[in-house]
Amino acid sequence: MRREVCVVVVGAGVAGLTTAVVLAEAGASVHVIAEQVPGVTSLAAGAMWGPYLVEPKDKVDQWGQRSPEVFRELAERPSTGVRLTSGVEASRTAEAPPDWATALPGFRSCEPAELPDGFSAGHRFTVPLIDMPTYLGHLLRRFDAAGGTVERRRLASLADVGPASVVVNCTGLGARELVPDPDLRPVRGQHVVVTNPGLTEFFSEDTGPSSDLLCFYPHGDTVVLGGTAIDGEGGLVPDDKAAAGILARCAEVEPRLADARVLEHRIGARPTRPTIRVEAEQRENGTVVVHHYGHGGAGVTLSWGCAEEAASLLTTQEGDRR
Repeated sequence: MRREVCVVVVGAGVAGLTTAVVLAEAGASVHVIAEQVPGVTSLAAGAMWGPYLVEPKDKVDQWGQRSPEVFRELAERPSTGVRLTSGVEASRTAEAPPDWATALPGFRSCEPAELPDGFSAGHRFTVPLIDMPTYLGHLLRRFDAAGGTVERRRLASLADVGPASVVVNCTGLGARELVPDPDLRPVRGQHVVVTNPGLTEFFSEDTGPSSDLLCFYPHGDTVVLGGTAIDGEGGLVPDDKAAAGILARCAEVEPRLADARVLEHRIGARPTRPTIRVEAEQRENGTVVVHHYGHGGAGVTLSWGCAEEAASLLTTQEGDRR
């Protein structure tokens, strides 16, 4: 990509930062504008690779397969915050494993003795586990090394970005007002971070559409416990009752967590819409806007695949204009 192409990426969550890295490393001049760097919703993620109730399925399958390839490479460097971790996803209703899990390394069905009380089926596999504060720091350093620049500023509209050949809209829930996009809605997520009592494997329950999630992800000295998925709520104030429920659910599965010390609460509002939006739009003033938002709870999972598609849309638009 030509260096004279000036791209402004709006938003500094995992979607925005990954896209900024892809573009900057491809040779574009990239400037990120965001009110919060990195974005709070991405900081609050658990985070385990795995498509999470998002559409369209054919595109999600395509985008989702690219990210593990990148994460496996990053896992070779501890400073990135990415590790390949084994663990169990279990169900209380003896459901079949999700399609995406069967192709993962080490996949096999669990024996009954491997499952916690109350669970009737489960599957073991190895998957990328991402410590989000460390990982987002890695993306920022990588972006800086590629010559990118960052500006902390709240935008009233996408027209306020200033001079740019292309604007990439990675504003997540903010796109509801900036585009505007009435199809976006928040799904509030809360995690509790505790000291690690010695866990090395993850655990996740397939809870379907329930607003009460059950998962724990070990990240060295800490464990991220989850969670909630409250549709239509976007507040970021910790909910003590929800936190107590998270702790109780996780301790029932792993008793060692009952005495773990609470370190912090992480809350985010997942930007959710009927389908993820990754597409280009040419506005009346001639500005090309590449929209890249609406990933719900799968932002980390789809980050590299979606970022590369957004970059390809930008390249196509630039080619058409020359």
